[in-house]
Amino acid sequence: MRILVTGGCGFIGSAVVLHLVRDLGHEVLTFDALTYAANPISLQPLDADPKHRFVKGDICDAEAVGRAFAEFKPQAVMHLAAESHVDRSITGPGAFIRTNVVGTQVMLDGARAHYATLQGAEKDAFRFLHVSTDEVYGSLPPDAFFTEDSRYDPRSPYSASKAASDHLARAWHETYGLPVLVTNCSNNYGPRHFPEKLIPLMILNALEGKPLPVYGDGLNERDWIHVEDHARGLVAVLERGTVGETYLLGGRSVRNNLAVVKALCAAFDRLRPESAPHERLINFVADRPGHDRRYAIDPSKSEREVGYVPARTFEQSLEDTVRWYLDNESWWRPIREGRYTGERLGLSPAKGA
Repeated sequence: MRILVTGGCGFIGSAVVLHLVRDLGHEVLTFDALTYAANPISLQPLDADPKHRFVKGDICDAEAVGRAFAEFKPQAVMHLAAESHVDRSITGPGAFIRTNVVGTQVMLDGARAHYATLQGAEKDAFRFLHVSTDEVYGSLPPDAFFTEDSRYDPRSPYSASKAASDHLARAWHETYGLPVLVTNCSNNYGPRHFPEKLIPLMILNALEGKPLPVYGDGLNERDWIHVEDHARGLVAVLERGTVGETYLLGGRSVRNNLAVVKALCAAFDRLRPESAPHERLINFVADRPGHDRRYAIDPSKSEREVGYVPARTFEQSLEDTVRWYLDNESWWRPIREGRYTGERLGLSPAKGA
C-alpha cells in the first residue's frame, strides 16, 4: 500500500513509519513540519529505503497538503500529527488549536478531495485513520475504564483540542462519506520519546543525577502502552476496522505515576548500581492545574474486532526503554542541550487560584 503518515518524525509516528516500511513493506510518505518534538534522526534507518519518502510540510497548509495527495496518491492516511503535551497546552493553547483542530480539518478536506478522484476498488479500499487520545474522556473514578461509548469530557486545552479533532473526523464521515476510522490510545512509552513526557524526563534526570519531579501525591493513574504495540494496533485498525467506528488501544497496564517512577528507579539500580538508590532523587512538586486523576482503557473491542493484543509486559519493556536511552545518547543529547533542557512547563495557575 501507499500510506501517507502525518507526524511521522514524532514519537508514535516514527514507530508507525518504521513498522510500515521495515516490517510490512508498505510505501510511506512521511509528512511532518519538524516542530520541536519531531526528530528526523528517528527515521534514519530508512534513509536508503526506496519505499520511504519525506516531505517537510505543515498540515495547516492546504496547498502543501494538496500537493502531497496529488503527487503521492495514497491508498490510506494515518493522521498522527498533533501538539501533544498537556503542560505545554496550559502555557500556550493557541498552537494546539491551530495544529490539532485546524490542521485536522485541512487534512480531512485534502483527503476528501483525493477520495473524490478515486474509483472502483481503490475508492472502496481507501481509509483515513485519525489517531487520538484517551484524555478526551476526562477523569475516571477508581477502578473504572474508558470504552468506545464513554462520554467526552476533556479537561485541558490539549484534550479539548483533540476532542474537537475527533468530532471533525466523525463529521467528515457522516457528512461527506469519507471512510474514517478513529482510535483513542492510552499513554505511550518506549524509545525515541521527546523528553518532556514523564518516562523519558525521569530517565534523563536519573541519568544526570537530577531530581525526579512527581506531581502532587503521585497517585494519578495512567494506562501504559508500548509505542511499538500501539503501532501494531493502529495498523490492525487500518486493515481490519469497520469504517465509521472508534477503537480504543490500551496496554492493560494501569499504574500510578509514583509506581512508574519507582519502577524506573529500580531499573536504574540494576543498570547503574554505582548510583543507587535512585529513589532518593524523587521530589514531590506542586500538582499540574486540572490534573485528571485516572485514565484507563478497556481495549476489548479492539481485541475482539481487529485482533489487537499488546505483546509487551510493562516492567520488562520499561527497563528496555531505560536501556535504549542509555545506549542512544546521540539521539537525546542534542534535544537536552537545545530544544528542551528539562524545565517544567504548564505553571499557569488553576482556575480560582
